[in-house]
Amino acid sequence: MVEEHISSQGVETNSVSESSEATRSSGERAMGRRRGDRLVVASAGLQQAVDLASSLARSTSAVLIEGPEGSGRSHIARAMHGWSQFAGGPMVRFSPKGLSALQQGSELFGSAVSEKTNAFSQASGGTLFLTEVEELDPSLLARLHETLIEDPASTSGSTCRLILSGAPGAGDALVNWPLRRVALAGLNDRPEDILPLAAHFLAEFAEDEGLTAVGFAPDARRCLVEETWSGNVRELRERVKQAVRLSGSGAVSAEALMLSGEGEEVPSFKEAKRAFETRYVESLLRRCAGNISRAARLARKDRKDFYDVIRRTGVDPARFRG
Repeated sequence: MVEEHISSQGVETNSVSESSEATRSSGERAMGRRRGDRLVVASAGLQQAVDLASSLARSTSAVLIEGPEGSGRSHIARAMHGWSQFAGGPMVRFSPKGLSALQQGSELFGSAVSEKTNAFSQASGGTLFLTEVEELDPSLLARLHETLIEDPASTSGSTCRLILSGAPGAGDALVNWPLRRVALAGLNDRPEDILPLAAHFLAEFAEDEGLTAVGFAPDARRCLVEETWSGNVRELRERVKQAVRLSGSGAVSAEALMLSGEGEEVPSFKEAKRAFETRYVESLLRRCAGNISRAARLARKDRKDFYDVIRRTGVDPARFRG
């Protein structure tokens, strides 16, 4: 859970107070109390990466997690923090993306002209997770490198564990650094993980919505495996989240996931939008027993505007009344 923001642009604090011992049950490694904190592992490649991360978590060495965007770099970093001797301390996330070199240096290391507490000091006794390391200014990379060589566990007057993450190849600029690497493949390169992850997300979001997770219809399972997941695990998660809201307590279909198998006709944007609106309106009215005012509030829309959407989709609210 995010407890404190150091920077509205780059840094957030996350405390984990789970046991440092990694456990394995039904293809999952526990790292927190919430379902969303579990690591779902099915493929041999991911298993190897998680085993390495678990082993490295017990050291104080700096670690670089490489992988395409959305592949689970942050999830692995949180797991490593939870498994480490620093689990009782804060986990501070810092992203240099979109910041000038001056801002990066000030927020990461501190500045004589600023009273703002820097990221390293905030992470004292815990873990600093420096994301998108390839976006860090070269001069700051050099400063960080020098500090790690001098004392790997002490930076800017604080003692903390450093975990970095970046896109594939981010480590090319860090070849002489005293750190270990964990490589994550994209979801398309480990298809064995797709259905277990989808089932995990389905259970997670159904629980959040107070629904009973029925599962995926056969067409949905087929399309999940056939889809090209350019956004990796993050895209899969968002698709399932959307589908749960559309499907309610029913089985999730390929239509709800906005997926279609090879050879099937792809709907136009207008048709897909209309289908989404219809399923969304039906889902809200079903949950609100046909009460338009309640459904409008859930949709965060004005009642008149929501009624216009109902009329446009042709959905009859009376169908959902007792």
